[in-house]
Amino acid sequence: MEELDNSTAQDPPIWAIFGDLMSGLVGVFVLLLIWALGFQLELSQSLEQEVEKRQAEEQRRMALEQALADPLASGRVTLRDGRIGISGSVLFSLNSDELQPEGRELLQSLVAPLKVYLGERDQLLMVSGFTDDLPIQKGNNRYADNWALSAERALTVTRVLIEEGMPPAMIFAAAFGDQQPVDSNQSAEGRSKNRRVEMAPVPKAKASQFTAAFNNG
Repeated sequence: MEELDNSTAQDPPIWAIFGDLMSGLVGVFVLLLIWALGFQLELSQSLEQEVEKRQAEEQRRMALEQALADPLASGRVTLRDGRIGISGSVLFSLNSDELQPEGRELLQSLVAPLKVYLGERDQLLMVSGFTDDLPIQKGNNRYADNWALSAERALTVTRVLIEEGMPPAMIFAAAFGDQQPVDSNQSAEGRSKNRRVEMAPVPKAKASQFTAAFNNG
């Protein structure tokens, strides 16, 4: 009887076990609370950075659209899917790659906003030349075909943009000839739309792939 009493006396009281359990639960709760607060803080900072990023992006886009406002309103320039299209008649006379004064003035107005837009996005500017499907006029020995004409026009625009302050490392030229028309070549109006130069921001990786394929081709 005495031995049973001694064994019972040595067992820890139930309240002590309960207290240890509660202390452990409180510790876990505190850790979870700290983790939740840290996650909320990180999420809040991420959201704030994303908002700032979007605001900066919007400001760059607005600056570019503002620079394009007048030519867009007059129809000299189009803005479609992020590509700036400039009518060939604004830049060049028919079957020529010599830039007209109006075209140079337009390009001058685009350099500053394009530099900011490209620099902040770490992108390059692809300048693409296009023509209608009419063959080069007889007697014009300067261009072998529409591919050559579109290439010279793209290079002319590229060189002028560089002369006006565009860093050479941020720009490259491409030629598409009479491929990828934006309108029908069955009418004078449609052919006029197809004779154009486009400028499009592209990621550097995509630009490298394009130029590699172009050079290998």
